[in-house]
Amino acid sequence: MTARAKKPRDSAKKPPAEAPPGRLSHRREKEIARRVKDLVRPACDAEGLEVIHVEFQREPAGRVLRVYLDKPGGITLGDCSHVSRQVSDLLDVALEVAEPYSLEVTSPGPNRPLGEKGDFDRFVGQWAKVRVARPIEGQKNFTGVLEGTTGDAVRLVAGEKTVDIPFELITRARLVESSGES
Repeated sequence: MTARAKKPRDSAKKPPAEAPPGRLSHRREKEIARRVKDLVRPACDAEGLEVIHVEFQREPAGRVLRVYLDKPGGITLGDCSHVSRQVSDLLDVALEVAEPYSLEVTSPGPNRPLGEKGDFDRFVGQWAKVRVARPIEGQKNFTGVLEGTTGDAVRLVAGEKTVDIPFELITRARLVESSGES
């Protein structure tokens, strides 16, 4: 289920100096996602909804701010629409982003994003696909069975080997079907 806000959002702030003009650094995208999660969590908590994950990224149609929600028994389109309307004005005022974006409020679906350290422990034994910012043992994409976390790393059994992936290197992680395909 996805509720999509139609109006693009603007702000007068400029991107950080380390990013080329018109492009945000990965670090800045993550900072914005964390800020949005902090901003929308109280409204979602009041509705009995859990904020699963927030993504802020460039896509072919433009920049998208995607908020994943869930609740016991699953989330409805009505839940997504209600939260979208509720947080849209809040984000217009509180979020400082230099370029327009579309707001999407959606359910996690079967390929549930994993964003918090606790998610990797919660879904131990399930298949996941993890992408990292810098290669680990010559590889940037890993698919395997989650074994949870060890300190500041996510442990994944990928084929015949076990890989400890530092949490700070993870750029994207999601559950996938047992075949490893998303």
